Amino acid sequence: MTLIDTHLHLASYAKNGTLDVTLGRARDAGVSAMITVGTSSEDWSLYRDLAATYRGTVHFSVGLHPCSVDENWESEIAQLEAFWIGTRRRGMSGSTASELTIPPHPAPPPSPVALGECGLDRFHLPKDPAAAENIFSWQRAAFAAQLALAKQLGCPLIVHSRGAFRETVEMIDASGVDWSLVVFHCFSEAVAEIAELNQRGGRGSFTGILTYKSAAAVRAAAKAQGLARLMVETDAPWLAPTPHRGETNEPAYIRHTSEFAAREIFQVSLETFAALTTANAKAFFGI
Repeated sequence: MTLIDTHLHLASYAKNGTLDVTLGRARDAGVSAMITVGTSSEDWSLYRDLAATYRGTVHFSVGLHPCSVDENWESEIAQLEAFWIGTRRRGMSGSTASELTIPPHPAPPPSPVALGECGLDRFHLPKDPAAAENIFSWQRAAFAAQLALAKQLGCPLIVHSRGAFRETVEMIDASGVDWSLVVFHCFSEAVAEIAELNQRGGRGSFTGILTYKSAAAVRAAAKAQGLARLMVETDAPWLAPTPHRGETNEPAYIRHTSEFAAREIFQVSLETFAALTTANAKAFFGI
């Protein structure tokens, strides 16, 4: 039995020296792979390096999180495409391979498996209306630019939407992005909203919020989406599931969320739940 944590942030573990032990606990819990998700240029190169070091176990994405958007958003987004271009091997010209002695060289750096997370967030805006509107206008512009890039690349898109579901959906609709490549991570809306995503061909992925007593609407949304589209994530180091709520989250805890969802929401065995969600993640992200 294996599980895939489709969304977490490994920067804090790498910086405080606990990454190896954290990955070891994840492996012991049955986690075979994870996607560490970029939020700004401060973590993109780190995550590419981690994906190279832990190749096959750690995958990564790059994107500008709405809460990382400021007046410099254009210069940030201008760097994104290079993470795909930089992994393409250039062919040789001139002499043929048989005429050359080609020294061994390391494997090329891994490519991102998705663009994101990106989107819109009204929850964390400042209280001053003018400042909030200014920042939200930057968020919309940065999201539009990333939608255009995702359409160009034809890659999966990891969407962050908090307090702005309708506006986020409308922008994706207008962009022409293939909805089958769209996932709303940490889905925390209700049945009506998950139905909107599913009707368009998109999906939500679910965190340890599923295990919280107050999250009946989120559980209903997961049930309505069904196992055929379901993916699970920790969003570590945040949102630890019960029985670790309030603690620092980590990828091993995806097992608690999966056990709860299998038993309490879908009434299937953990093995069945793990097989289906793992297959969904592999197909969606191409890993």
